[in-house]
Amino acid sequence: MTKTSSLYSYLFILITGIVFFGSSIGCANIIPPTGGPRDSLPPVLMTAAPRDSATNFTGDRIVLNFDEFVDVQNTFENVLVSPTPNNIPVINYHFRTVTIKIKDTLEPNTTYSINFGNSIKDVNEGNILKNFTYVFSTGRTLDQNTFSGKVILAETGKVDSTLLVVLHRNLDDSAVVKEKPRFIAKLDGQGNFEFRNLPEGIFALYAIPNEFSRRYDDTTKPFAFADKPISTTDNTPVTLLAYTLPKRDTARPANKTAAPESGKKGDKDKALRFQANFDGRKQDLLDSLKLTFNREIKTFDTSKIKLADKAFRPVGNYKIIADTNNTRFTIIHNWPANTDFNLIIDKTAFADTAGIMLAKNDTLEFTTKQNEDYGTVRLRFRNLDLAKNPVLQIVSNEAIIESIPLTQREWNRKLFNPGEYELRILYDNNKNGIWDPGKFFGTRVQPETVITLSKKLAVRANWDNENDIAL
Repeated sequence: MTKTSSLYSYLFILITGIVFFGSSIGCANIIPPTGGPRDSLPPVLMTAAPRDSATNFTGDRIVLNFDEFVDVQNTFENVLVSPTPNNIPVINYHFRTVTIKIKDTLEPNTTYSINFGNSIKDVNEGNILKNFTYVFSTGRTLDQNTFSGKVILAETGKVDSTLLVVLHRNLDDSAVVKEKPRFIAKLDGQGNFEFRNLPEGIFALYAIPNEFSRRYDDTTKPFAFADKPISTTDNTPVTLLAYTLPKRDTARPANKTAAPESGKKGDKDKALRFQANFDGRKQDLLDSLKLTFNREIKTFDTSKIKLADKAFRPVGNYKIIADTNNTRFTIIHNWPANTDFNLIIDKTAFADTAGIMLAKNDTLEFTTKQNEDYGTVRLRFRNLDLAKNPVLQIVSNEAIIESIPLTQREWNRKLFNPGEYELRILYDNNKNGIWDPGKFFGTRVQPETVITLSKKLAVRANWDNENDIAL
């Protein structure tokens, strides 16, 4: 073979390879480059001027530089300065820098802390730098005392993490109403709090709502107090029981003569109507029959309401009671299981404030539920202190549906409505069967304690539901 033919052969093979390679690339799926893993890290403080934990501080400006662009939001809700200043510092941010302008004259030989809470986060991903705290001292050393504890809601045994815990130098009871606290700490999600960088001293300890005044100025909001002043050199944890006093009813009595008259323009509901609390025409064996009206009833005649059996024979041993608003009437009877009844209501039995009566005579046909529609419940309590007068509270949708004083460590019920229930134990100091709030001013009486049990009560119909509960 000649050199020329060899060269042509080589070129042919080379061109064929290039064409084949190019066509292969053309047929391939194009995969865009992927970004790296999502940034899940909060901003990191790189420098601070003055440095964090600086002593002999004399300035009025602090500059913090982070490793990425930051956003600072809701400073009033999040940022806590201790000791409490008369004027809140001005906090600005720009790119990676946060600037704190101090508006107060700083006290000599005092350790200050600025807790940003959840206010600092990065711009791109919103990762929060939780509870970042900058500390400095106007003296030669930093105060190092700590104090911690927990706040629970006495009525439920649960936690309200929006509350603040405060320390007052003034030990008079009036200080929590009239003065700003000296030091402030927030609660975490479990109700725990911790003060850091405290000076040596004796303080009054309270828990209050997180509001503008930082004072206890509303008795209808949660409040807690320690039994005695605390020493910052004794870091034994303290549990505070927060309580709320009942709201006073300041509403004026309703004007009973102001009820709308039938036929007036704008009277959208002229007819007098009622609803019964049946469950699909079934009467609960554990409840009374209730008739709820759409308006206040002024006159009623219970002799014109008859409870009868399936054959319309009169049934005895029942009574009818009106509530205080005269809008609900309760028929109380010891209902037998799986039995047919008729409730016969004459149209003249009820009249509202305008004299309007029912449109017609009515007969309600219903059947009571069967025993199999309910579950049997048996609870056994371990480590239950009967000397504390325990009361079992059965709770559904945050409402106490039953309170049962316990005189032994086992309780059972033959018929119980199916469902899931929360269980609480009330330690009933005065044996009145209900939770009582505390009294602070003058008497300093702590509220009664309630423990919410971690184990719920799940009741199945036609089932023996037994539970062992350890306190």
